[in-house]
Amino acid sequence: MLTPVLTDNWDQDRSWTLAAYEDRGGYSAARNALTMAPDDIISAVKDSGLRGRGGAGFPTGMKWGFIPQDNPKPKYLVVNADESEPGTCKDIPLMMASPHTLVEGVIISSYAIRANHAFIYIRGEVLHVIRRVQRAVQEAYLAGHLGKNIHGSGYDLDIVVHAGAGAYICGEETALLEGLEGRRGQPRLRPPFPAVAGLYASPTVINNVESIASVPSIIGNGADWFASMGTEKSKGFGIFSLSGHVTRPGQYEAPLGITLRQLIELAGGMREGHELKFWTPGGSSTPLLTPEHLDVPLDFEGVGAAGSMLGTRALQLFDETTCVVRAVLRWTEFYKHESCGKCTPCREGTWWLVQTLARLEDGEGSEADLDMLLDQCDNILGRSFCALGDGATSPISSSIKYFRDEYLAHLEHGGCPFDPAASTVFATTGATA
Repeated sequence: MLTPVLTDNWDQDRSWTLAAYEDRGGYSAARNALTMAPDDIISAVKDSGLRGRGGAGFPTGMKWGFIPQDNPKPKYLVVNADESEPGTCKDIPLMMASPHTLVEGVIISSYAIRANHAFIYIRGEVLHVIRRVQRAVQEAYLAGHLGKNIHGSGYDLDIVVHAGAGAYICGEETALLEGLEGRRGQPRLRPPFPAVAGLYASPTVINNVESIASVPSIIGNGADWFASMGTEKSKGFGIFSLSGHVTRPGQYEAPLGITLRQLIELAGGMREGHELKFWTPGGSSTPLLTPEHLDVPLDFEGVGAAGSMLGTRALQLFDETTCVVRAVLRWTEFYKHESCGKCTPCREGTWWLVQTLARLEDGEGSEADLDMLLDQCDNILGRSFCALGDGATSPISSSIKYFRDEYLAHLEHGGCPFDPAASTVFATTGATA
């Protein structure tokens, strides 16, 4: 049921070093790729069915194919390692445990799009990750995997590891480019799209860490091998991050299309004496789902048909001790804080969402406030400059859909009817709400 590929070497002694990586065949795919025509690599990634692992799910090979090769400007590859979505914890452990998997992916991907400069943009707070990736890049240079005339191929590549300033908005690709260029992280108006005018107004491919890290296995094992896993339209494998009220939280690498029920079984079930109440399939910016969705295939189409999004596969699991209003309020406070303020619907809307939710959690207001909340969400959804505003509305509208009675219970109770200590992961089994 599990398919350890990206995570296969995580238990190896000093897995983050070049020696350990090469002991397991590391960089053989890059050597092979440098003997291929760049267009053949793009075709292989297209044939594999690899879709973006950062949340949007756009076909990776198709994105690479958008780069206009007749453009005389330099081509750039930018790796989005600004992992910030609440609940998402796959790219950071990947870079910590096996940074050379990412570096090798960068080499192959850059060669495919004819880029001689690549950037890895890492969230500034994770200094330990930045240092580990910097060391991996240094090791790759010393071994001849980077620099001038790599392994006699005639191909040159330089990688820059860039530390961001710590902004959730920089996970949005054009805001990331603004940050790379030294400006405040705010999304750009599109068109032009990054493939035509991205970093330094030049053709640019921006991909998530996991997307790029998956490329060496595709080149090493073949597109058919990758496409044999997953579902018809969601090919391959992915890292599913389980957190919350589950016995063994962590990273579970499995084919797309696995169900939450299967993942919970692999993780030892929910914490003893408790049952699943609600969960997020792709982080806090995706609509909530409930136990009735336990058997929904965790692929882009299956989760979409259930009314949510696969997103970053950040599976946050909450049991019956959790107040859904409190959880949604905490997420909304995060989005209010992280809004870049560029557009009015998100800047003003997230502030008002917090005010309304806080009143409801305190048991103030009336049932009409629920309709007002939905109206606020409707005025933000689809009207903000980027997807941050849209994501902020997802947990609110979905929680009202599934747990309207719980919101009303706050009004009847004159406050939150839940014991906040009971939902903590260190609470004893006997704790009740």
